[in-house]
Order: sequence, then structure tokens, then C-alpha cells
Amino acid sequence: MTGPFDSAQHVVHPGGIDAACAARAAELAGTADAEFDEFAADTLLFARLVAARDVRGELVLLGLAPSQWHALAARHFAHVAPAAMPVLPVSAVLPSAHAAFVDAMIPLLLDHVPPGVDTGDAQCIAAIVAHACLRPDHLWRDLGLTGREDVTRMLTHYFPALVARNVDNLRWKKLLARELAYSTGAEPGPAPGCPGCEDFGFCFPAGR
Repeated sequence: MTGPFDSAQHVVHPGGIDAACAARAAELAGTADAEFDEFAADTLLFARLVAARDVRGELVLLGLAPSQWHALAARHFAHVAPAAMPVLPVSAVLPSAHAAFVDAMIPLLLDHVPPGVDTGDAQCIAAIVAHACLRPDHLWRDLGLTGREDVTRMLTHYFPALVARNVDNLRWKKLLARELAYSTGAEPGPAPGCPGCEDFGFCFPAGR
């Protein structure tokens, strides 16, 4: 018998992938209402992030360790959480350069978590964002959100000091890669997923 998070339940999407994501997010969010509760807002965010990967059978791309996953499910999805989850540490299958990027990006993000933010949630967001930077699109698409504004709200909540540094209105993936380079004294460059993005030439013009 499969659990409610089992990706095998979401292979066929007659109404389209967007509709499937929305339905899955609503199932995970339950009765959470962001207008009345900041915790509910976090639940709604995680529901969208998880649903985007779950309906595609790609939960591993969230980059969460099993212990993180179970704790996240217990905090936000207790009404649907199963006893076990088929999630493997994505670091086990990453190329070494990508794994190094993730290993450096996560602590950089966590260094900018403000007081009052749930530590477990921040750790999950840091892992999810770091792994999304490996994929070849705008960060909001890689996360399964609906636009740049969603990413801005998420980063402002969890890592406001980093957001404050984006005075040039850079694409978020470029900004995060730049801040990581600055933290290590390296020359700023693209995140691993940037070269596959449609705006790569805009963010990193040839010869500049």
C-alpha cells in the first residue's frame, strides 16, 4: 500500500501538469490560511515547492535528507504524512562540482536566517534553493513557483540580508552565485544551472 506522498500516484495528469501541481499543493496545504497565520504561510509555500516535484516523480530533486523530509512533513503536512518516504539524498547522485556548490551554498544561506524563523524550515529552504540552482531555468521555474515575486517573498522571509544586497535587481540565481563567490574570494560567475537558462546571455554577456 502506498502512502499519500508516493510519487507513483502522480504519473498521469489528464488536466495538465499545472493543474496537477495546484491540486497536490492544495492537498498538502489542507486548511492553511496565510492571511491569519505566518506558520500557515510557510505551510502553503512548502506545499507548492513539494507539489512541483512530487507530481513529476522528482522528490529527490528537493535535495532533502530523509530526516529533514520527515521533520518537514511532521511540521507542515501532518494530516497527510506517511510513516516513510522514498527520498534519497540527492548528493549521492550529483557531479562533484554540483555537490561542492550545494555544500557551500547551504551554509551561506543559513548564515543569513533572521531570528524568529524556524530553524528546520530554514534548513529545508536552503537545501531546496541550493539544489534548484543546479537546474537550467529561472529560479522561480526551477522551484515550481509562479514568478520572480514568489522567490523574492520567500528569500525576504528566510534570508533578508541577502535580498538587501540585490541593489542591481539581478536575477536571483545570479545574485546567489555572486554572493557565494564573494564569500570565498572567488571570481563571480554563473550558478551551475545558469548556462541552460534562456536569459544566460543577458545575465552573462559574452566578453563582459
